[in-house]
Amino acid sequence: MAKKRPQTKAKRPQNTGGAGAAGADGQVPVVGAREPCPCGSGRRYKACHGRAAAHAVTELVQRPFEGLPGECDWIALRELVPAATVELTLKDGLPEGVPSVTLATVLPMAWPALRRDDGSVLLGLQNDTASGDISRDLADNLQRALVAEPGTPVQGRRAPAGSPRLQDVLDPEGTFEPVVHTGFEFWVPDAENAAADVAASLERANAAAIPTVKLQGVDAAYWCETPDRNHLRWVMPHAEEQLLDALARLHAAGQSGLGEGTRLVGSFRAHGLTVPVWDLPGGMGAEEIEKPAAEFAERLATALASDAPLTVDERRARGGLTNRQVTLS
Repeated sequence: MAKKRPQTKAKRPQNTGGAGAAGADGQVPVVGAREPCPCGSGRRYKACHGRAAAHAVTELVQRPFEGLPGECDWIALRELVPAATVELTLKDGLPEGVPSVTLATVLPMAWPALRRDDGSVLLGLQNDTASGDISRDLADNLQRALVAEPGTPVQGRRAPAGSPRLQDVLDPEGTFEPVVHTGFEFWVPDAENAAADVAASLERANAAAIPTVKLQGVDAAYWCETPDRNHLRWVMPHAEEQLLDALARLHAAGQSGLGEGTRLVGSFRAHGLTVPVWDLPGGMGAEEIEKPAAEFAERLATALASDAPLTVDERRARGGLTNRQVTLS
């Protein structure tokens, strides 16, 4: 249903006194686990500075977008949507010479960020990150792009420990309004007159993109078209256990569908939230699912408000939903 990306956190180990090959900034380069540690201690890396790095790998931020406006849409754009952009508002305003900052699902060459010739900034969202905190890595990419030379991309790196996160950089009162595109023409200012190699790259990227539409009547629900059938994938902000109980109540009552020929097939976890998924008939487009989705939202709100114990049938339905659940992050 969506691509799984490795997300690990590994702080660069700091020099604790050895001379060796430590850099001028006190950082010890990462080497093979069985090689001598570059700090000069004489021990293998895995038994010296590599031990702290290995421990740091397990330190993951489960909800990196929590507290940001549009958390559910951040997750959708990270995991579900091929081509989309969002205009971002910075907490301290735009720096001089930067006319705009735009979040993009994907950038050319998988660049983490890009400072365009006109000074505007594009921030890529669907990149592998070097630490366990996607928010910190993205904020680091953004801040470096703001001061990069116009016309240059920003390369990925591990964000420094303690550096700002998106929650520190973006305006908490700002809006988050994704614009879903049919292709990646937003990569270049004038796609129609792009050079031949750029046009060819755009054509390849567009051919691989799954047609996707954001529903207008409910939040963070995205229709997509695949060769066999269509789907609706809906990122929901509710606590997982409460949401699964509510979905089980509706499923047991025969009310979990979105109309004839539709079926709630399961859910997955992504960045701390749950994403139910429905199979839709191949002929059911995004406009046709708007009304059923709004009606389902009303039924779900009623089910979420119930605190009655689950019945036998509801527990069975919940077990089925749980068994089909996967975790992307």
